[in-house]
Amino acid sequence: MATKLFVNLPVKDLKKTIAFFTKLGFTFDPKFTDENATCMIIGENIFAMLLVEKFYKTFTDKEICDTAKSTEAILAITAESREKVDEMMNNVILAGGMEPRKLQDHGWMYGRSFQDVDGHLWEIFYMDESAMKQG
Repeated sequence: MATKLFVNLPVKDLKKTIAFFTKLGFTFDPKFTDENATCMIIGENIFAMLLVEKFYKTFTDKEICDTAKSTEAILAITAESREKVDEMMNNVILAGGMEPRKLQDHGWMYGRSFQDVDGHLWEIFYMDESAMKQG
């Protein structure tokens, strides 16, 4: 079974992308950072490799998704509380991201979505599993 998760995302301007996620409170592993890429630390064993598009293309012959028209994935991360979800979204907006849809409140799960500066879709949500309806 896997012990770590690395998600690879193409980015247009690495410095701009790093600045955006830094404003959201993320940090980066300097061992995996150079002019082509950085390793954003999401959790203890969860990382996003943010790769300049030209470098990203060395890993695939497929076209890079135009995030203005399409999406390949939605990356979802959890927060400790509803307040932390809202705090993150406030930081997203201040950092230049956007919120493409209204917040979702299902009682036991509260979430919001954002689009980063490269157009990738993210969700930040709080889930109280003890409040879930038992099926």
